[in-house]
Amino acid sequence: MTTHEVALPSYLEQSPEVRDRFRRIAERPVVLKVNRLGKTFDGVKERIQALRDISFQVRRREFISVIGPSGCGKSTLIRILAGLEEQTAGEILLDDREVTGPGRDRGMVFQGYTLFPWLTVLKNVMFGLELSGATNGIVGVSAEQEARGWIEMVGLEAFADAYPHELSGGMKQRVAIARALANRPRILLMDEPFGALDAQTRCKMQSYLLQIWKNVDVTIIFITHDLDEAIYLSDRIVVLKANPGEVQEVIEVPVEHPRTPEQFLSREFLAVKKRLEELIHPSKEAADMLPIIRMTQVDDDVY
Repeated sequence: MTTHEVALPSYLEQSPEVRDRFRRIAERPVVLKVNRLGKTFDGVKERIQALRDISFQVRRREFISVIGPSGCGKSTLIRILAGLEEQTAGEILLDDREVTGPGRDRGMVFQGYTLFPWLTVLKNVMFGLELSGATNGIVGVSAEQEARGWIEMVGLEAFADAYPHELSGGMKQRVAIARALANRPRILLMDEPFGALDAQTRCKMQSYLLQIWKNVDVTIIFITHDLDEAIYLSDRIVVLKANPGEVQEVIEVPVEHPRTPEQFLSREFLAVKKRLEELIHPSKEAADMLPIIRMTQVDDDVY
């Protein structure tokens, strides 16, 4: 079944429960403001504008996904938010303070497995706490105690003494999430964290992430290229266009909470997916046709 085979409501339609949820979200304080952000790179022949005039706000404990076609600057955007790259225009305000570099107020989870292979799960999660000498202001709590709490949160207490090579891909990413959360950041930035996982593990990780988010005071900005993943996880979706990367639309996801896999086939879910497809692949048929030269002579075609 495709999004075009059923009669779908408008993606703007919301049930009373969903409208009430967004009303309550709107009452929360704004934690992140992105104002007219731009990024330009020096190319071989000319300057390349990767991002232009990006503006949006994120409220406390929102789950925001950023999605768009290849080359729209999703990863560049999140690296700037993390302080790993510098913008060439605009500003980022976290709790009304300008972001000028990396900080403990932002945690980052990458697509690749970034654990230290020579450290155990426990030592990986403890690393940032020991480096900063902080245990988040909790009197009488050691870095090890704090780390063990986060390892338990992601369900890996039985693997605290294991090394990364002894873990599956999904387990490694759960350790990376625990390590990022151990410093109790205001915002968790995730750059396609499940992109390298197989489909079954990816579904499990999506469920784990929603459970963690429900129980932790953290705001999440999540980069993905997967439409289903963006809808399933998010409160709102920021849709970028490419060349240069600009905000096309910010969509409020009208799918009720708590989220379940059964909602993937709901009319509300499919309505949002249809809208995302319209924005990201506006002329899919033309884009999918390659200028291929016939390299073989046969009497019958493969289709």
